[in-house]
Amino acid sequence: MITLGVDPGTAILGYGVVAGTDEPVGVAYGVLRTPSDAPMPARLRTLYEGIGALIAQHRPDVLAVESLLFGRNVTTAIAVGQARGVVLLAAAQAGIPVAEYKPAQVKDAVVGYGKATKPQMQEMVRLLLGLPTVPQPDDAADALAVAICHVHSARFATRLPR
Repeated sequence: MITLGVDPGTAILGYGVVAGTDEPVGVAYGVLRTPSDAPMPARLRTLYEGIGALIAQHRPDVLAVESLLFGRNVTTAIAVGQARGVVLLAAAQAGIPVAEYKPAQVKDAVVGYGKATKPQMQEMVRLLLGLPTVPQPDDAADALAVAICHVHSARFATRLPR
């Protein structure tokens, strides 16, 4: 199974690709960046085209994305929601199923504690994928964590009696 994990954002969108079902292996990770002075429609188009290119290149079986966490900054939440919409659209157009996870679910699946710190998450991503260093920037590490979360969740779901 190939999983494309996404940490949505309009300025920086993190992505991480992992392969496997028992012990995931890191395939690729990085970020898509958009210029802050570009109009929002242009930024969303850049993200859409970038996600489309990643889907074409890696041919994921599933796309895992972090769900929107509403904080105090409504403007940021709206921008992240727009980026998520672009990601969901690209997956739907490619016929790829989407799995969504709350931030606490990702932390619990990767670290074993739903309130893990960012450094704890990054180090566990590094260890679980056998990487020599913590993936940079943070958005890429977060996207890999979402992908790992899906692998662990999917593995658990297949073991449940039906």
